[in-house]
Amino acid sequence: MSSDSVRLPRRQASILLGLGLAALLAGCQVRPLYDEASGTSENLAAIAYSDVGSRVGLEVRNRLIFLSSGGAGEAKTPQYRVQLNVTSSVSGVELQRNTDNPNVGRVIVTASYTLKRISDDVTLRTARRQTVALVDFPEQEFAKRRAILNGEDRAAHQLAELIRADLAATLGR
Repeated sequence: MSSDSVRLPRRQASILLGLGLAALLAGCQVRPLYDEASGTSENLAAIAYSDVGSRVGLEVRNRLIFLSSGGAGEAKTPQYRVQLNVTSSVSGVELQRNTDNPNVGRVIVTASYTLKRISDDVTLRTARRQTVALVDFPEQEFAKRRAILNGEDRAAHQLAELIRADLAATLGR
């Protein structure tokens, strides 16, 4: 008799625990970020990006337009506006022994941006993102300049991917 009296409360407790976990999991709303039902793709395609003043900023802006619209170009009737400010810098990391010239460097591209809804001028998101691309500095000056340009392009494309994901998460809410 005593084993039955112990077994019954354990069984009831395990049933209640199972029901509680099932109720908790039923409240979860996990869905894909780019779900068609959420309208994230349409919202991303309805973003207008501000003009930028540098070559690297233009790389970021053009890549964002391509990623947001799926290659369709800028929005004809934008519902959102992104004010974009992009800066880049290059620094040497490792110096050669005899000449004190850097032979390895890093390119840092930083963007500050604000997403606003055009209809009521409400700020939905303000953020700052940064990417780093490592580059080798060859002895020839032209090759060094080309390496820096390639590093800036790589960092700009990575930065656009980060910003797009951030914008999609904001607009998907």
